[in-house]
Amino acid sequence: MQLFVGLGNPGAQYAGNRHNIGFMALDRIAADHGFGPWRSKFQGQIAEGRLGGDKVLLLKPETFMNRSGQSVGEAMRFYKLDPGAVTVFHDELDLAPGKVRVKRGGGHAGHNGLRSLHGHIGEAYARVRLGIGHPGDKRLVSAYVLRDFPKAEVEGWVDDLLRGLSDGAPALAAGDAGAFSNAVALRTVPPRKRVEAPAPKPAPKPAPPAAEAPPETRTPLQRLMDKFR
Repeated sequence: MQLFVGLGNPGAQYAGNRHNIGFMALDRIAADHGFGPWRSKFQGQIAEGRLGGDKVLLLKPETFMNRSGQSVGEAMRFYKLDPGAVTVFHDELDLAPGKVRVKRGGGHAGHNGLRSLHGHIGEAYARVRLGIGHPGDKRLVSAYVLRDFPKAEVEGWVDDLLRGLSDGAPALAAGDAGAFSNAVALRTVPPRKRVEAPAPKPAPKPAPPAAEAPPETRTPLQRLMDKFR
């Protein structure tokens, strides 16, 4: 079994926040791949299903972001999972909006949800880093991540990104990060249109040859007389 974790904050007031894009990712995967209904367990919401040939448990901790590790640790102990079976979807300030990177291990870079996970399960889990952009000033970060995505972004790159994550989820569960990233890119970076070379213009038709004058048959005397007529 694998455990896919989405990070976010519980409650309707947070549902559309940039900080909740991890929750959004799991909601799309569950809906698109026929997972069972969400139910309360492990201090969070869980849904069970399959991605390809792999059984996967989706978990959205309801402990609030800075205590996410409590919920994840409880689920791991129940199913006797090690950190290698865990993949966490989370917002990433240091990536441009819509960009995705997959990595395993490493630091938490100040992300409160990852900080909590490090404290409860260590750092050897996989992460799917979901770019939301940076406000440009670290003093604005808290307000920025707890603000809803604008409607234009939700209907634009956010929807494209969530569709791509869902498309690639079976490859991610199979351990093929490259195929997963390709599936996301097909949604978020449409292939460039091929520019067709203009068709060559047809060569102009040659002008018809000028008609030749009929041969002169009059005598010099007749031509002279014609001038006085």
